[in-house]
Amino acid sequence: MRASLMQIAVNPEESVDSRRQRVASLVREQSGVDLVILPELWPVGAFAYEAFAEEAEPLDGPTHEAMAKAASDAGVWLHAGSIVERAADGTLYNTSLVYSPAGERVTAYRKIHRFGFDQGEATLMGAGTTPETVALPELTLGLATCYDLRFPELFRQLTDAGAQGFVVPAGWPARRRGHWTLLARARAVENQAYVLACSTTGTHAGVEQAGHSLAVDPWGEVLAEAGTAEEVLTVELDAAKVAATREQFPALKDRVLGVEPPRPAS
Repeated sequence: MRASLMQIAVNPEESVDSRRQRVASLVREQSGVDLVILPELWPVGAFAYEAFAEEAEPLDGPTHEAMAKAASDAGVWLHAGSIVERAADGTLYNTSLVYSPAGERVTAYRKIHRFGFDQGEATLMGAGTTPETVALPELTLGLATCYDLRFPELFRQLTDAGAQGFVVPAGWPARRRGHWTLLARARAVENQAYVLACSTTGTHAGVEQAGHSLAVDPWGEVLAEAGTAEEVLTVELDAAKVAATREQFPALKDRVLGVEPPRPAS
């Protein structure tokens, strides 16, 4: 299975609609890979809090329309990063969208852990409550978004739900770039799973972005890592490597805490 991580530059001088159409064209260029991944909140910018309400859209809004068509045109599975979703009751969510090669939206994940310490996203957006996985023909992927990366219990739940890899779109700030790469590798090692961590680059709302999107294998080895420019990383993934890692070093079987004890025989 071939996956492409598209590290997108969020330039405040580029309109949301122009970026949406440009990114759709970039997705179409990935025809021939199996999975394409975009970053968190790339249409508006993860730190552009003042624009969230204005640029919020329903699940079937303009980003959905552009991404569904791009996935279908390219014939790829597409994790379209996340959008500012406006729910029917008016609540805003940081919501990731996943499309099949037929252009059908197969799942949507509302970010569970909101960043901001009682500011920004933490006050402007509602919190998701449900971990989500998506079963591709080759690999089952668990979904997480940016700040979620700091909470290992989410990834363990996704592993228990069958995840063999994780997709983590982000708008991670450059000043904490070291944490970004460290945590991506940690989540891979402790769950013996792939981590596909795709970040934005550039500067928006005065916040320099980390870039450095990376793909990590189940042993914690970095398969590929971007720099700070807009670029595409393409890597090969193999479900057999996940199974082999978990068999050769069966640490997950030795879990004690957080594991339900066996029920007594009736």
